[in-house]
Parts: sequence; C-alpha cells; structure tokens
Amino acid sequence: QLQLVESGGGLVQAGGSLRLSCAASRLTFGIRAMAWFRQAPGKERESVATINWSTGTTNYADSVQGRFIISRDNAENTVYLQMNSLKPEDTAVYFCAADRIGRLGYSSWGRGTQVTVSS
Repeated sequence: QLQLVESGGGLVQAGGSLRLSCAASRLTFGIRAMAWFRQAPGKERESVATINWSTGTTNYADSVQGRFIISRDNAENTVYLQMNSLKPEDTAVYFCAADRIGRLGYSSWGRGTQVTVSS
C-alpha cells in the first residue's frame, strides 16, 4: 500500500514562503501523476498543482499560477510544493495525492499539513 506523508506546513506572514514535502512510503512505480490539493475551512477541497510523474509536466490552479511551484525527486520518491508570495487566502490544510495506474483518479492521499498565512 502506498503511503504519503506531508511535512513543511506552518505559520507564515503574508508575502512569505513555505516549502511542503510529500514522501511516498515505497517505490513510485505505477504512479501517473501526483498533486497537491488544499481545503480551507468551510470550503471544498481544490486542486492546487499537479505533476506528471514520468514527464514532469505541471499544471496549476489560476489562483496560485506564478507563485507556487510543484516539483518531484524520483530518486527520493518525493514531491514538493514551493509556495511564494503567500496570501491569507492560501490558508488551508494541504494534501498530497497520487494518481496510480489501474485505479480511478487520485486514490492515495496523505493526512495533510496545515498552512496558515497571517495578514
């Protein structure tokens, strides 16, 4: 079973930066893509950024385009989310997820890490 563990969340002032990490518990063979999602209080979970595991192709939500960067380290089975120019509206629990071959959608999820941006 693939387990994902996020780290790197915390409290930061508006305009600051944080780097989130998501480590996979075993070899990532069979993963098509990985993504970061977030969920703010009272809101639905939304996709923030995705990365194709083999090609490295990335996609971003409009709200974070130009501020966030998703990357991966295949050797370390880790995906990162560099978050710059943070805004109070970025406050949320951030989750990483894996889209695995043979399964529908993002089927493996981490437990999340809290990001709080103060104004």
